[in-house]
Amino acid sequence: MAVTPTDLSAALVMTPVAPADWLVVLPPAWCLLTGALLLMLRKSLHLQAWLAVPALAVLVLIDAALLAHVATNGPATMVMGRWLPPFGIAFTADLTGVLFALAGAVVALAGAVHALTDIDGRGRRYGFYPFLLLLMAGVSGAFLTGDIFNLYVWFEVLLISSFGLITLGSEPRQIDGAIKYAFLNLIATTLFLVTTGYLYGIFGTLNMADIAVKAAAARAELPLMTLATLYLLAFGMKAAAFPVNFWLPASYHTPRVVVSALFAGLLTKVGIYALLRTLIMLFPLEREELSFVIALAGAATMILGALGAIGQSDIRRLLGYAVISGIGVMLAGLSLGSPGGIGGAIFYALHSMIVMTALYMAAGLAGRLAGSFDLNLLGGLYTRSALFSALSLVLFFAVSGLPPFSGFWPKVMVAKAAMDIGAWWLVVVVLLTGFLTTIAFGRVFALAYWRPAADALPDETIPPSALVPLAALTALTVVFGLFPDPLLSLVQHAAQGLADPQAYIGSVFPGRT
Repeated sequence: MAVTPTDLSAALVMTPVAPADWLVVLPPAWCLLTGALLLMLRKSLHLQAWLAVPALAVLVLIDAALLAHVATNGPATMVMGRWLPPFGIAFTADLTGVLFALAGAVVALAGAVHALTDIDGRGRRYGFYPFLLLLMAGVSGAFLTGDIFNLYVWFEVLLISSFGLITLGSEPRQIDGAIKYAFLNLIATTLFLVTTGYLYGIFGTLNMADIAVKAAAARAELPLMTLATLYLLAFGMKAAAFPVNFWLPASYHTPRVVVSALFAGLLTKVGIYALLRTLIMLFPLEREELSFVIALAGAATMILGALGAIGQSDIRRLLGYAVISGIGVMLAGLSLGSPGGIGGAIFYALHSMIVMTALYMAAGLAGRLAGSFDLNLLGGLYTRSALFSALSLVLFFAVSGLPPFSGFWPKVMVAKAAMDIGAWWLVVVVLLTGFLTTIAFGRVFALAYWRPAADALPDETIPPSALVPLAALTALTVVFGLFPDPLLSLVQHAAQGLADPQAYIGSVFPGRT
């Protein structure tokens, strides 16, 4: 008796996967594999850095190749187990996600090189490099997943690794900072999970492309405003937006400097990315209804962050408030919802990932040269190293949004988008924040670098492994400031892809709109 072959085409992907599409899942898979290898070699401390740094360099190359693939061919999707979406867990790479992933990989590579001198044998024994690879697995997965519950899973992965990094060394101040950091993030994660369960009960799916289609088709019948508001609160807390931002300045100054640098460059940006993905792509009309609330939160975040930076005497605490102030600019772009506003938010997020990481590295080197992070005790850094002082000054200009550095262009984009709709008050807030930030960092340069040292400085020098990543990140902010056109083009196309996700949906469900 002949057996009729079963037709699986309605349930499974039957066509062979193009080799280039494997790049979509490779970043988190690569990080998990190399992190597991480092964990198995945990007793070979001398091998940890020599394996982690090349692994992160490969991650940068993978993300760069994925960016070239997506920029040329449009969004790409891979589904786990060949199950067709929405049943299979989808990884979907579009320009927004890949730009964030590539910037994150660059930050992680710079941090790994800087850690060659910042993390001693004790820190390596506690697992700095395996935790870093696990962190990057979570960050990469969050940026590339096309499933909103999978986004929650990757958030958990990066949170677990960040708990290990923030307590590296088990010093009392680290434990204190970790408790504050963990408590507020666990509240945000719980709210995220509850909201996602509510979303699944409404839509019966967790695939983002499927949700976008169903939400657009039955918007009047569904409680989408409730979902959008809950996601705004959950991701706003993770992004350290006002009024749920008090956990960041209470915790980011406590771990090792390179850990603070990685956190400043990566963690809050995952929250911003999640806000962009959910509010722009899934719930655009609800975001429009919430736009004034988001704009107010962004303005308050900008102003309070800048004022907090002016009021600090510890450089590390000052930088924590600078991170918060930058989040406000991104929220302002999100609130506007136009291609210019969204593009400005994406551009500023990429700029902040690079510049804030470099600023924390510079703060660590300043503390090393002067023996303190207190502005009241710092001085004479210019006489110790003119090159280091010049790099720091460039970063101070960049974080203040001054030309011709990378922070200038996204602020122009956000301000222009605000002017287009007559939101002059938001333009004033953006400009005022830049002015206040300039004062804060001008004060740092005047006191710590230009002012003569009151006492003899420690006999310390800056090792090349610490100066090279700082110089490389500073060079990026100069290049993107002087030659912004390529990145401007990418972020504008990324913003259009978020606002009009037809290509994203077509990648997940070919032929469906």
